[in-house]
Amino acid sequence: MSPTATIAVSGMQAASRRLEVSASNVANARSTGALPNADGTLPAGAPKAYDPLELVQSNVAGGGTQTTITRSSSGTSASYDPTAPFANKDGLVAAPNVDLAQEMISQLVAKYSFAANAKVLKASDEMSRTVIDMKV
Repeated sequence: MSPTATIAVSGMQAASRRLEVSASNVANARSTGALPNADGTLPAGAPKAYDPLELVQSNVAGGGTQTTITRSSSGTSASYDPTAPFANKDGLVAAPNVDLAQEMISQLVAKYSFAANAKVLKASDEMSRTVIDMKV
């Protein structure tokens, strides 16, 4: 595979992972859990709130990109839901800090990034075919 194609494929893989991370965040945006105690522990038997994910994308020496999935630094925030069985005495639960508008933007970035890298891959393939045809 040509270096151009390798770079395009790594970009397509990064776009796919970006979409996976965003889809996970959107799917779990309303997954609440118990608020941690003052010492940071959860009450016994209480569920933990979903920790949003982030995609960290970095350059690879020689071209291309790689991705790492991490837990978001924004974590969770207190949300009022007195009907939850794990709500504290004030009716608060932990809710993930997922910004749905930002997730939509992330999904659009993934879409256009994937499409652009697919076009690069197609152009690389066409150039390789042209070179092969010239030699024959």
